[in-house]
Amino acid sequence: MPVSSLTPDKLRHICPPESFSFETTNELAPSTRIIGQPRGTKALEFGVGIHSQGYNIFVLGPTGTGRATAIERFLQEKTANEPVPDDWVYVHNFTVPHQPRAIELPAGQGRVFQARMAQLINTLKTDLPQAFSTEAYRDTIEEIQESLAQQQNNLLQQLAQKAAQHNFALIKTPAGFAFVAVRNGQQLAPAELQALSVAERQQMEAAHEALSKELEDVLYQIHQLEVQTRQQIREIDRQVAEAAVQHHFDTLRKAYAGHEEVLLYLNEVREDVLNQIDDFAPQLEHEEQQIDLRRYEVNLLVDNTETKGAPVIIENNPTYYNLFGRIEYETQAGYITTHFTNIKCGSLHWANGGYLIMNAHDLLKNPPAWEALKRALKSGRIDVQPPMAMTGSPVIAKSLDPEPIPLSAKLVLMGSPALYYALYEQDEDFADLFKVRSDFDVTMPRNEENVQEYAVFVATRCHEEGLRHFDRSAVAKVVEFGSRLAEHQQKLSARFGAVADLIREASYWAGRNGRQRVTAVDVQQALAERIYRANQVEEKLHEEVLQNVIFIATEGSVVGQVNGLSVLQIGDYTFGQPGRITARTYMGDAGIIHIERETEMSGPIHNKGVLTLAAYLGGTYAQDQPLTLTASLTFEQNYSGIEGDSASSTELYALLSSLSEIPINQGIAVTGSVNQRGEIQPIGGVNEKIEGFFRVCQARGLTGEQGVIIPASNVDNLMLDEAVVEAVAEGKFHIWPVRTVDEGIEILTGVPAGERDENGEFPEGTVHYAVQKRLRELAEEFKSFGEQDE
Repeated sequence: MPVSSLTPDKLRHICPPESFSFETTNELAPSTRIIGQPRGTKALEFGVGIHSQGYNIFVLGPTGTGRATAIERFLQEKTANEPVPDDWVYVHNFTVPHQPRAIELPAGQGRVFQARMAQLINTLKTDLPQAFSTEAYRDTIEEIQESLAQQQNNLLQQLAQKAAQHNFALIKTPAGFAFVAVRNGQQLAPAELQALSVAERQQMEAAHEALSKELEDVLYQIHQLEVQTRQQIREIDRQVAEAAVQHHFDTLRKAYAGHEEVLLYLNEVREDVLNQIDDFAPQLEHEEQQIDLRRYEVNLLVDNTETKGAPVIIENNPTYYNLFGRIEYETQAGYITTHFTNIKCGSLHWANGGYLIMNAHDLLKNPPAWEALKRALKSGRIDVQPPMAMTGSPVIAKSLDPEPIPLSAKLVLMGSPALYYALYEQDEDFADLFKVRSDFDVTMPRNEENVQEYAVFVATRCHEEGLRHFDRSAVAKVVEFGSRLAEHQQKLSARFGAVADLIREASYWAGRNGRQRVTAVDVQQALAERIYRANQVEEKLHEEVLQNVIFIATEGSVVGQVNGLSVLQIGDYTFGQPGRITARTYMGDAGIIHIERETEMSGPIHNKGVLTLAAYLGGTYAQDQPLTLTASLTFEQNYSGIEGDSASSTELYALLSSLSEIPINQGIAVTGSVNQRGEIQPIGGVNEKIEGFFRVCQARGLTGEQGVIIPASNVDNLMLDEAVVEAVAEGKFHIWPVRTVDEGIEILTGVPAGERDENGEFPEGTVHYAVQKRLRELAEEFKSFGEQDE
């Protein structure tokens, strides 16, 4: 029974505007829920709910499905009522200065603690100098210093008197105290010393030696007095300072009475202040000196003051430093140095207590980041390392080793299925660290619920981005566009990035057209303008076809020649292009020779399709005779590689026409894969292929005899352009769905394919009869030629 062409209702699944109850999307409330991904959503809910170690989430799916935004909003809704994580600060470690201490504080208290410490230091810089500038303090210090001076003078006077008894005077020189010989109160000149008798000089030298020893004792006593005085002054200074600062620290200790870490830190700060009083009250000679008080500052690493619920962070550039933070360096007096206030947080710190979303492909471009991230997940802590530690280079500057911060964030990685399986097989840690798999599909069923969800998605984009709202007819066109993207009448695309782009562009064209609401006309214009911006190559090829530079016949009949259909993709634009496939058959035993295969211009899948042709011929015609022939096949005017088996049925039709010498209608193009039994198998790009041939026929003039043969299993994939549907409705163009080669060859030739009778013979006047006859003739002629040659 001949195959009937498809009716218009089979070519495009129309979305009636009447199926929507609203007039415009302004009536719909925006929504952030994930659309059409029940499997993926359920896995996310499981991953969010389970808090055991290793239950991080890997979301599988191609890009463009809006995963990142959808997952971020989904997690924000799920975690809105979860407790806000604590703040983290770094403070100076007074015991081990190069290892800053990390302190955890309730959310919002980190900023408060930082402000309180800054206020404390500013207050101390004022109060301490004032405490040391009181008259009582100055009088006490002067009294102590005067007492020291008096005692020093007494000791020196006593020594001077004793020296005078031995004719020596105690004098002060730049090098210190010394004794000189005197007579009658006058220092002896060198000549007078030489004039003394030997006995007198010896007596004087002995006295000088004894006095020198006593001078050493006196100087030691004076040193001890100075030490005691300094200690006394230091104790007084400490008492004064302690009295000045005590109430400030008491106030802070009271505020943090239940926080042992903060209390320990405050005690250390108090001790350091009392031990370093000169930093707050420098001596007069050092008043111009710049004192560094940054050791008392608080480095607020993570501030969750404004955070609502558990944080949800997206890291778009997951390098090591963006994830784990960094230690910045500075130059002082020509030296490279750093300080604990130069420790900067990473996205892991921000996401601590919440969720961190990353693209797995981007993460794996930074192997150090991936390895460090796995270590952090296994150890449960975040280490901030200096740059040299990551590269293995020697440390050339003063650096820090900050105390690690406990890690409690849950990771959500997004990547392709291929990447997931590669990591699962090749990374020994991956399966233990990412135990939750969330599959995001690129399509979803086109049912009433999801169609309404599409409308809500349109409304959400309009509300959030300030776009013009869509009327019902415009939403219907967006739904149809979703089915075209999905390449299926009963499905919708989940590539919401592409759908959102159409919404934005349609809103733009509605504005250009002077409309406040987006209509179906605007959506169609947006699609047409999008095609026009991208199809320059297609137009040039189309022009070459019309100018007969590329040979494509759309009328008449030719033996061994069929119009095949292929799909070309240039960037983000895909279009169909007809191409001539020819076959020549002649005597020989070389079998089927495909010129593209022989010239290595075809891929393995296409080569498989060619081998399938030989299997079909052998199974159909060589059960009781040898398959002895030579046949050549080629894609005419093809100067680049070809891949895929979607033209294998077309090549088979060309072979059958060449063998049977029955011409093929050139107004019909063919696509479809074939198996060894002659069954037509589905192919991809069916809409683009049909539209590509239709454009050529339309440009030359539709005759009513033209059309395309497609696999019957591709009928559900049809979402054809409205111009094609209209031409079919008017009887000017046809789409034939076929299940077997027999059905296709009958349409192409107008001759019955033929079925074997009870004797196993094909009826005369059929395609198979003619092919079988010609194959037998070729085998007999080849055998006869060989015998003559021998």
